[in-house]
Amino acid sequence: MGNYELQIDYTLQIDKMKPDNVIVDKSKAFALKVIALYKKLCDKNREFVMSKQLLKSGTSIGANIKEAQQGQSKADFYAKLYISLKEASETEYWLELLHESGYIGEEEFSAIYQDCQEIIKILVAITKHRNNW
Repeated sequence: MGNYELQIDYTLQIDKMKPDNVIVDKSKAFALKVIALYKKLCDKNREFVMSKQLLKSGTSIGANIKEAQQGQSKADFYAKLYISLKEASETEYWLELLHESGYIGEEEFSAIYQDCQEIIKILVAITKHRNNW
């Protein structure tokens, strides 16, 4: 009986990850902002190394969240979300470096950094409930 209940809870959690889910939408919108920033950094600032790292980590957040939607198990579901969380933390780091080295101005940095922190908070809240299942 316990395993059956666990399966139901897992299915309900997966249902919460529908395409209209907040984290799915926010991570995709964030990825689009990262892509635009990457283009700007390459075209205008001629910065290619840190911006490429930012592009990889910033777009990987949403990709792993989408993969979590198709998780084969509860463990797979959470593994993808934890990867998303780690990618978001890495993205924070690249944004900080780009800002502190003068490639991103204060206003642009604040906006995208705040978006990244919001995604991290949501992912922490989701993964925090893992042990409650």
